Amino acid sequence: MPRSSSAKKALRQTKARTEANRAQRSRLRNAVKAVRTAKSPEERQQAFQVAERLLDRAGHKRLVHPNLAARTKERLAKVLKAQ
Repeated sequence: MPRSSSAKKALRQTKARTEANRAQRSRLRNAVKAVRTAKSPEERQQAFQVAERLLDRAGHKRLVHPNLAARTKERLAKVLKAQ
């Protein structure tokens, strides 16, 4: 356990950031899954726009690696074109 006040504060900050990052990553994964499981082309297009925005933001903020974000967007675009 942390002893100094600065270490205690760092622990609190880490817990808060971890929760926020976990929630954002979960939201991102759900958005990507929504694109792949969408029934109609219109629904798929809307889901893709949401996922693309979230992937860009996550890559920019280093929540995920920027190359992973770009690669995922490219793969989703292929899914979009295929159907």
